[in-house]
Amino acid sequence: MPLPNKKGYFGAFGGKFMPETLFPCLHELDSFYDKARKDNAFKKEFQFYLKNYAGRPTILYFAKNLSKHLGMKIYLKREDLLHTGAHKINNSLGQALLAHSMGKKRIIAETGAGQHGVSAATVARLFNLKCDVYMGEEDIARQRMNVFRMKILGANVIAVKSGSKTLKDACNEAMRDWVTNVRNTYYLIGSTFGPHPYPMIVRDFQSVIGKEARAQILREKNRLPHFLLACVGGGSNSMGLFAPFFKDRKVKFIGVEAGGMNKNLNSASISYGAVGVLHGAKTYVLQDRFGQVKATHSIAAGLDYPGVGPEHSFYKNSKRSEYVAVKDKEALEGFKMLSELEGIIPALESAHAIYYLKKLAKRARNALVVVCLSGRGDKDLEIVQQCTDDHR
Repeated sequence: MPLPNKKGYFGAFGGKFMPETLFPCLHELDSFYDKARKDNAFKKEFQFYLKNYAGRPTILYFAKNLSKHLGMKIYLKREDLLHTGAHKINNSLGQALLAHSMGKKRIIAETGAGQHGVSAATVARLFNLKCDVYMGEEDIARQRMNVFRMKILGANVIAVKSGSKTLKDACNEAMRDWVTNVRNTYYLIGSTFGPHPYPMIVRDFQSVIGKEARAQILREKNRLPHFLLACVGGGSNSMGLFAPFFKDRKVKFIGVEAGGMNKNLNSASISYGAVGVLHGAKTYVLQDRFGQVKATHSIAAGLDYPGVGPEHSFYKNSKRSEYVAVKDKEALEGFKMLSELEGIIPALESAHAIYYLKKLAKRARNALVVVCLSGRGDKDLEIVQQCTDDHR
């Protein structure tokens, strides 16, 4: 896996574009994490929780019916089977362990689809930490079940009423909170965005996905896959899958972004954005010609974000990964396809990647593909039902 330089850049992307008041806190985190990642006791404790609390390793499942339907050999990395129902628990456990080791008494988090909020609330109980979760009003309305789960777990869910009332604005409010409470508070960022060292930290904790998948496919097929496929919002599940295969140049990466309604209303930052600065990092951002962040949209709340992790931007510019956009209606088709063929209901985020298999099959027949199924679709049933009712 590539390491950022001393200033936190992956190639031309990354860095620390933050208020001066946060630089000591970021430096403290950087120094602490640099020691923790080399500390065998910390690593052993993290692995203990991944196995005995989260439920790792997750299986690599051969999707027999889907494979036959599309004419490829498709394996699903089943992150949906983890405790809390998504890959987010991997990172939340790692960062909560960091926060606890650093003596912090409170964690804050941002969330879109609610999966990171649920995982943050979950680990807060595990490590006896106070937890406040910022969530946009629009996301609260469309992800009510996850809001309820967070509250049951004892978290305080703070509704964000500014801007588009989605993930971007939840991040803004979480950062404002952190600036004023840095002494006792740890900001548990949920994806590979934000200022250095967060993109590296989240990538490292999520890389368990790719490490397991690499060993599993070698055991199963005695070879590496032709393609790795995963949805990309901020980019944590995809980077977790991709990064351990970085040096395997014959393995092609495809990141699937949220194409939303059309080219003017979407959340596909790499496909339709331009280089800018968002939430402390230089990366691809959906912005107008004046540099103002555009309104975004995705049927999947977890992908409804106008930027992407800087390492993904580095992968894009270095041509290590290909990035494509899948529209809302196509994601719904992917949701239905996996549910009906395999009896597995995916999160709408993951459904974007599932649908793209149809397009990939046209140019890569008989290919061996590993797809990250980042979460389960229970949280999205109301949205899918509403969309189905609307089209009757």
